[in-house]
Amino acid sequence: MNSTSLTIIIPTFNAQKTIVDCLDSIVSQKFSDFDVLVLDAVSSDETVAIVKEYANLYPYIKCISEPDQGIYDAMNKGVKISIGKWLYFLGCDDKLYDKDVLEEIFSLIKDEKHLEVIYGNVLSERFNGVYNGEYDKGKILHHNICHQAIFFSRSLFLKVGDFNLKYKAQADWDHNLKWFLDTKVKKKYLNMIIAYYADGGFSSIQGDDLFNFDKRLNYVHYGRESLVWSRKFWVLLIDFLKALKRWNLQKMELLLKYIFSKPKVDNR
Repeated sequence: MNSTSLTIIIPTFNAQKTIVDCLDSIVSQKFSDFDVLVLDAVSSDETVAIVKEYANLYPYIKCISEPDQGIYDAMNKGVKISIGKWLYFLGCDDKLYDKDVLEEIFSLIKDEKHLEVIYGNVLSERFNGVYNGEYDKGKILHHNICHQAIFFSRSLFLKVGDFNLKYKAQADWDHNLKWFLDTKVKKKYLNMIIAYYADGGFSSIQGDDLFNFDKRLNYVHYGRESLVWSRKFWVLLIDFLKALKRWNLQKMELLLKYIFSKPKVDNR
């Protein structure tokens, strides 16, 4: 099977009202070395029919409609069956910012072949404009990078793994913590708008209690080589004090086990 420079992966479910704008923003790109995977969760509306109409006009668009375990399961499937050297995940109600975006991104990739992740900004009414600039190790704990702003090399998934399906609404944030805090991952921020991010997407309206429970502990674990001792200490201490205030014995026990079994954790 021939490869492409980029595979755009779009999970869909009953997206007939938005998928046209999404696909139009893709087929209008000046850059052409890409393919599109639409992974539909057996929509009951006209989503699949609309996508197939586009596929008839643009052979690089492929639609697969089958049951899945949610958006991140579809994204993981997309990683496995994609043919692009780079991967990009776009929501079915989102769209690329303009017709030059992909051309600009891949002109950079051509010049900086060592990169494994490139991220920029999104434009969204939810955030009252542009979101969210360049990140550092403190910012990534409190604010997620929208996946609509990120381009991943295929090698990145071999290095840090897929999206964790136990997190139903924030698996992308968990994944971002992994690669951002990994000193071996070569990453670069571009001060440009990649996409229009639609408010009301799954992660923006669904809570994720399990991720919130794990986030600070995962942050310290993923950053065990890149974070200074004092930052790890304060992150765990704040988490412990919050658990103590709520008398969350499960969280307190987990944190104490982590703190007092440091050699074992670091060798995982």
